Amino acid sequence: MSFLLDTHILLWFLENDSKLSNQVRKVITNPENLIFVSAISAWEISIKQSLGKLIAPSNLEEALRFSRLEVLAITLAHGIKVADLPMYHKDPFDRMLIAQALVEGLTIITVDQKFKFYDVALLITES
Repeated sequence: MSFLLDTHILLWFLENDSKLSNQVRKVITNPENLIFVSAISAWEISIKQSLGKLIAPSNLEEALRFSRLEVLAITLAHGIKVADLPMYHKDPFDRMLIAQALVEGLTIITVDQKFKFYDVALLITES
């Protein structure tokens, strides 16, 4: 299967945080699964770090390179798809993740309950 990690799931995985459930850790580390990280997550992390709202790995690019996660670039199709989404979720980063998952046929791994309002494949976990 192919999955797209929500930003908090990415950070928990990279930091080996106990908030990440064993179920999700198994999905991410299963070599039969293809795991994507959106470029929007790097942007979100960078913005929140610069505002002092988040502590993240000092070298995100290097951490991703060693993690076997695939980076999903933002395309024109993703940007256009965001306009089709109802405004259940106002967070622009999450809206882009939803659009990317819909366009690419990916299952999003998240704890965010607002994602349930969208017709997108989800693996909802608890923190």
